[in-house]
Amino acid sequence: MVKSILLADYKRYNLSKINFRTLFFVFILHPIPGLKFMTIFRLVQHYRTNNRLLFYFFFLWLRRLKVKYGFDISYRTQIGKGFYIGHFGNVVIHGDSVIGENCNISQGITIGVSNYGKKIGVPTIGDRVFIGPNACVFGKITIGDNVVIGANAVVTDNIPAGKTVLPAKITLIDKDLSAYYIHEFPQLK
Repeated sequence: MVKSILLADYKRYNLSKINFRTLFFVFILHPIPGLKFMTIFRLVQHYRTNNRLLFYFFFLWLRRLKVKYGFDISYRTQIGKGFYIGHFGNVVIHGDSVIGENCNISQGITIGVSNYGKKIGVPTIGDRVFIGPNACVFGKITIGDNVVIGANAVVTDNIPAGKTVLPAKITLIDKDLSAYYIHEFPQLK
């Protein structure tokens, strides 16, 4: 089962088979951060219940890759086959999130929990969903199949299948709030 899931992931990166040559290419010769991370991620999930020794080996490797590539994706996250990470850096996905098959994510995305309001919880994302750079998806919401979430969009409501989400218009207010965010320290003499 893990081999078929890995093969689906590899096909998203235009690699048609998994063999020594392919693994050498992905891990040593020309590392592909997203595919390298997802390979170890899938092995951690596979060995979690099958072999505790291999689980810990791959778990430690996964932790190292999290820091190296900036992917904060828990091994508990349910991710369907054919997952594609476009670029490395600043990817945060909550461990209880569910992501469908053949989804693409970009750099800077957050799929996270909402701790207040009517939508306390984490998102469920359908199949064939694209999440653009710096987009955020929060709360117990459902993103339907074949959805595109544009760059810099913040999604906190359900999105039906086949829709595109664009970022909201910037609203300016006539009040200087910088003092609340920027703290200046007196010069030391």
